Amino acid sequence: MLHWIQYLRGYVAIKVWGYSVERLLNLCGNHDVLVWDIEDHGDYHTMHISIAGFFALKPLLKKTGTRAAVTGKYGLPFFASKMWRRKLFVAGLVCCIFFWCLASRFIWDIRIEGNFALTEDVLMDYLEEQGVHTAMKKSGLEIEKLEQALREDYDLITWTSVQLRGTTLLIRIKENEMPVYDNRNKAETDKGMDLVAEKEGVVTYIITRSGVPQVSCGDSVQKGDVLVSGAVPVYNEDTTVRRYQYVEADADITLSYARNLSLEEEIAYEEKCYTGEAIEIPVVGTGDKEIAFRFRKVPYAFFDTSEEKKQVQLLDHLYLPLYYGKRTVQEYEIVSKKHTAEEMKTLLQERFRKIIATLNEKGVQIAEKNVTIKKNDKKWVLYAHMQLEESAVKPVPTVTEPVEESEKEEDATTD
Repeated sequence: MLHWIQYLRGYVAIKVWGYSVERLLNLCGNHDVLVWDIEDHGDYHTMHISIAGFFALKPLLKKTGTRAAVTGKYGLPFFASKMWRRKLFVAGLVCCIFFWCLASRFIWDIRIEGNFALTEDVLMDYLEEQGVHTAMKKSGLEIEKLEQALREDYDLITWTSVQLRGTTLLIRIKENEMPVYDNRNKAETDKGMDLVAEKEGVVTYIITRSGVPQVSCGDSVQKGDVLVSGAVPVYNEDTTVRRYQYVEADADITLSYARNLSLEEEIAYEEKCYTGEAIEIPVVGTGDKEIAFRFRKVPYAFFDTSEEKKQVQLLDHLYLPLYYGKRTVQEYEIVSKKHTAEEMKTLLQERFRKIIATLNEKGVQIAEKNVTIKKNDKKWVLYAHMQLEESAVKPVPTVTEPVEESEKEEDATTD
């Protein structure tokens, strides 16, 4: 604290030599002249003294027969005096402080944490629809309203926290770990739901939990055939259908079907070969506008461009609407090459493995596969015959019409 007071008032470093320096220091104590950081260098002493104390030192120097010289000036009064002579610097400093204060009233960075199923692009688009974006005023942000809107519009979000930290808007969310199921239309549910085949194939497995199965293991079905009906018949005593009780059909069904696949790969191909020549272009900008300091045209026929940008950050969460970086232009040449036989087999097998992995992710089981690779004049071809099994069914509204009232009355009369 004392150091700051000394800095605000200003002080000087002095060199003292002469007949009786010790007597001078005693007189300074008697006249309340504060000196500090005293060092004895043999022929002379050095110390610090306040500006007012330095002017009060003159009669004491005469009385003791000593002399003093200023070796350094420190503190705000001397700094302000220097700055006053540099008016452009002072004006720039004032403008900078004004711009800093003005920019701190806006949001310049938006961060989202805790999202896994919902991508950042989806949430950023949603925030834009809600009027929340960079370069907006902090005063225009309604935090509680935004938190409530996120929870209401996304069933997957169970908890939200929106905070302003400097010029950064920090949004934390927590997603529901349980799967969210779409509620079917109540009218459709009242009519019942059938399970129909999505593909042509053979039923290899069926276990029905609700509904009436229409097929059994070994039956061949076409796309759109009803496998389990959601209309459960209620019979009269004479085994005629009195009415239908509609339910949502539920069953585990596996269909087996064949699939043929062919993959082609050209022997000749073109490859980018970078020459090592590159140009770095400085870039500065704000918002959607940027300036590239390019002083000549790119001298390359073929080139790739990459950018590195960084937003100006003053403090931990205080960002300014400015960014800087560089744009790198790399030259490359197009070189014609040919795959070797081993490379062709590796490429085709890798593509086939990716297809198999995709099928496995979708729950498709491969019961049998037969793969051959053949070479033509300009390409290699992989042929695959696969026998696949999957639960290729989907629910649709039941197609069974209810029993007409007249039929019911006729049946009753007959009884």
